[in-house]
Amino acid sequence: MDLKEAVQEAIDQVRPALQADGGDVELVEVDGDVVKVRLTGACGSCPFAQMTLKAGIEAVIKRMVPEVSSVEAV
Repeated sequence: MDLKEAVQEAIDQVRPALQADGGDVELVEVDGDVVKVRLTGACGSCPFAQMTLKAGIEAVIKRMVPEVSSVEAV
């Protein structure tokens, strides 16, 4: 499994929780050890989106794919 596939698998673990609140996340690209994602739906305008990104999405991705150093919203 390559890095992008591993990151997508991690995102798929987080996705149901986001979708339950009317949002979603999509993988835009993996640039070296930085993952770029797009928050959509309710997540795109939520005031807690940055917290969700760092404490939720990034934490899960980094736990499942230790090669990743950070996750950024684009």
